[in-house]
Amino acid sequence: MSPRAVALGGGHGLHVTLTALRRVTDDVTAVVTVADDGGSSGRLRRELGLLPPGDLRKAMVALASDDEAGAMWSALFQHRFGGTGALAGHAVGNLVLAGLLEQLGDPVAVLREAGRLLGVRGRVLPMCTEPLEIEADVTGLDEDADVPRRIRGQVAIATTPGRVQRIRLHGPGGPGEAPRGCPDAVEAVLGADVVLLGPGSWFTSVLPHLLVPELHDALVRTPARKVVVLNLVPQPGETAGFSPELHLDVLSEHAPRLRVDAVIADAGAVPVPDRLRRAAAALGAEAHLARIAREGTPDRHDPAALASSIRAALHGPADGATGASSRTLSDDSETRGGEAPWR
Repeated sequence: MSPRAVALGGGHGLHVTLTALRRVTDDVTAVVTVADDGGSSGRLRRELGLLPPGDLRKAMVALASDDEAGAMWSALFQHRFGGTGALAGHAVGNLVLAGLLEQLGDPVAVLREAGRLLGVRGRVLPMCTEPLEIEADVTGLDEDADVPRRIRGQVAIATTPGRVQRIRLHGPGGPGEAPRGCPDAVEAVLGADVVLLGPGSWFTSVLPHLLVPELHDALVRTPARKVVVLNLVPQPGETAGFSPELHLDVLSEHAPRLRVDAVIADAGAVPVPDRLRRAAAALGAEAHLARIAREGTPDRHDPAALASSIRAALHGPADGATGASSRTLSDDSETRGGEAPWR
């Protein structure tokens, strides 16, 4: 029986995590943020009042079948219309998901049906079943650099020239309405063997999961191993100037009850390893450093290397022992008929 893995995030960061997890287990669930308000997703959200489908689409493509049909549907879902008309910039998959949402109403059912077209291995679930709005306190935008200004919307926060201090999530009713977690997503976290958080846009893709009360509680209570995967480089706007350890400090500020088992980081992206080890220890975690960036592309994770680091974080010693741990896990998996000894 394959171990149950749940990955939380959005966008390209979640895509790379899912691609890596497919090398580790066949039982993968993606829990995706639903606060996007830009591009094709933002247009569909504003015009139709639906969940923004873009990050959901990307997660489905990451888990799509590798056979001919899966490859064809994946390419179609990712295709964007050109030109200057009403369809310009829309991804076909976004329109398919939007149409299914209007027909079926239930996002979980929509993703299940779309998953059949793509031959999805695993599940894709929304963090919440209604679109959310992110609000941030940002400093450095006024003459007094310490005075925070409220910025609303995922795109505005992700592109702010200031420094994000804290974020909040609002339900569809606006400020004062707490977001409600998708019950299936909460159940998946509680029943997982391992839960991964990150990489991705820290304030708009990673941290929002911690601000949904039901998901936050599930992350605190789950018996699963909890692993944080850090970004390779700071993101202009959201985390410009952030050190690796500051990412963990911000995570702890938003979810002080959360304890973590492991933190994965690229060895070449950590200037002072001891600082990261101390920040990880403050969360109850061990830091695992290895080369996980693509060769020649320091801002992109290598899925195979990340998969090895995930195995090492779950079973082996930290700080660069990934290769040995991966070989041990591979040997054990072959001995046990492909079942990984996760727990």
